[in-house]
Amino acid sequence: MNKVIVIGGGPAGMMAAITAKENKNDVLIIEKNNQLGKKLLITGKGRCNITSSLEMEDFIKNTPGNGMFLYSAYQQYTNKDIIEFLKQQGLEVKEERGNRIFPITDKSVDVLKCFTKKIKELNIEIKYNTKVQEILTAKVNGENIVIGVRTEKEMIKASKVILATGGKSYPLTGSTGDGYKLAEKVGHSITEIKPSLVPLEVYDKTECKELQGLSLKNIEIKLIDKEKNKQIYEDFGEMLFTHFGVSGPTILSSSAHLVRYKNVDTLFHEKKIVLKIDLKPALDEKKLNDRILRDFEEVKNKQFKNSLDKLLPQKLIPVIIKRSKINPQKQVNEITKKEREELIKQIKDFEMIIKGFRPIEEAIITSGGIKIKEINPKTMESKKVKGLYLAGEIIDVDSYTGGFNLQIAYSTGYVAGLNS
Repeated sequence: MNKVIVIGGGPAGMMAAITAKENKNDVLIIEKNNQLGKKLLITGKGRCNITSSLEMEDFIKNTPGNGMFLYSAYQQYTNKDIIEFLKQQGLEVKEERGNRIFPITDKSVDVLKCFTKKIKELNIEIKYNTKVQEILTAKVNGENIVIGVRTEKEMIKASKVILATGGKSYPLTGSTGDGYKLAEKVGHSITEIKPSLVPLEVYDKTECKELQGLSLKNIEIKLIDKEKNKQIYEDFGEMLFTHFGVSGPTILSSSAHLVRYKNVDTLFHEKKIVLKIDLKPALDEKKLNDRILRDFEEVKNKQFKNSLDKLLPQKLIPVIIKRSKINPQKQVNEITKKEREELIKQIKDFEMIIKGFRPIEEAIITSGGIKIKEINPKTMESKKVKGLYLAGEIIDVDSYTGGFNLQIAYSTGYVAGLNS
């Protein structure tokens, strides 16, 4: 029987521990918090977007960060497998818009309970409030092998170690980047760590403060590189205005793409990254013009500032009026065709200049991590150290929003546990 130590008790670590134990190993989880799954509790705004109902090949398409590396792991442990696991623990799931899978109870704590219940059932040992300081290795016949770990208090022998400490996002949950240091000490390379699935800051904060808290649905966004006149990303769905800029599902997913865009920091600095929002993507310019004319006909004797209530959310009206440069006091029946065209332009092409990403502490996940070339994708074993396995966000893989990042955790955790 192998002694397997799992460092980190998030979704990847818990899945790895369960699988390793079911594989007849002696398993110990070392967790620096006083509980397991602290970050899992805040996913999906406390509801936990467990996974997606899409086909597994679509998971790769939704993973801009080294998606193909996950091909084997996704085949070995699928979205259907995690749903079945939860069902066996007594938790049913439901599907919502955008193929998102949530617990029927809408509580992430119920997803966590499924993991902790299984861990208890399998008698997996857990050491809480314990930080691993070093993964111990030895040279045997010219190759590095795992022999255990060292914590602040003791050395613990093990033949296998699974490193699943998460990334650097949400440090209050324990993701403070410790795992990168542990991996580097034993010879692994770490690609640059950046925030991903993170809100974006804009240059003009005045408008944002006016629009703060406004949530828009069924809008279309585009990120444009003005230097090359090139579209970087396009999405349809929801977004949110904040005091510093923009957030919400479409924006967070756009950041996962933007973080990998060449020279993005320079382009931010030069004010060359532009967010274009189409507030009415279902209407082309002609249909929107017809719609505005109908609305204007109903209120032709009113002032322009009182004519857009049916078309736009209340908070957005003063901003659009200001941008259109139409006098708000002007009678609706006096508005010219040219002015109407400018109004349509502002509705169909609402531009904001992006200043940069919010800090990594506000990111949902981390982009970057242990180089995938140093990991066997079929087993999650390190190519640098025999007996060391890597799982979850610590690896240089990341996806859009929609349950994909949690599936990375389950799939890589399962494969690491299966092979340890």
